[in-house]
Amino acid sequence: MIRIFLFIFCGAGLLACSSVSKIVVVNEQITIDNYSVNNSSIDSIILPYRTELNKEMKEVIAVSEVDFLVSRPCGNLNNWVTDVLLNSQIKNMKSDEPIFCLINTGGIRSTINKGEVTLGDFYKVMPFDNLIVWVKMPISSLVEIESYLKSTGGEPIAGALFQNGKLVINGMNEQSNYFWIVTSDYLFNGGDKMTFFKQNLEFKVTDVLMRNALISGAKEQRILIQDTTNRIFF
Repeated sequence: MIRIFLFIFCGAGLLACSSVSKIVVVNEQITIDNYSVNNSSIDSIILPYRTELNKEMKEVIAVSEVDFLVSRPCGNLNNWVTDVLLNSQIKNMKSDEPIFCLINTGGIRSTINKGEVTLGDFYKVMPFDNLIVWVKMPISSLVEIESYLKSTGGEPIAGALFQNGKLVINGMNEQSNYFWIVTSDYLFNGGDKMTFFKQNLEFKVTDVLMRNALISGAKEQRILIQDTTNRIFF
């Protein structure tokens, strides 16, 4: 005879955006004979949490009139994600400092299909708990960033234009000696070979998950705003 103790930790909205105020611990002893598992007993324990989670993930938070897809050098989902991330950081700011958003194409893990857009869709698009980071970069780092964009075939950007091998950032002029990049903590730490971030002059790690910023942006838009503007030219 084998005795197995199942511990299930679950909180309301554990995988969602809201904070967890209570953790429920369920401890039930199940006797297993002949190495067989009574699936109905296990399911009866898990079912309430699975049902609640499925209900939460199926919540419709926006509508899309088109399919949003990822592609290089530009895709409408590339543009939408970076636009929302950048806007989430600067919408309440008054600053003339040059700033743009840069993330990696591989960080966008799914598409957003035409029709109702659910909370669960954004967990597929951005499944990792990456935080938004502000990175202050010297003008001299532009050469390496431009080389990187050229070598990869393009990455999602907002607030800038890459053309003729040069990156033109909104707000930048001949007197500018630095600029800011809104990105993820993963990339800031050298992920996807973005080693140019080592040249940073300063950085600020926010407490905002990239996924949460996208969810908030979708709720504000209600109907996702499509921008098919080509931002990267080779």
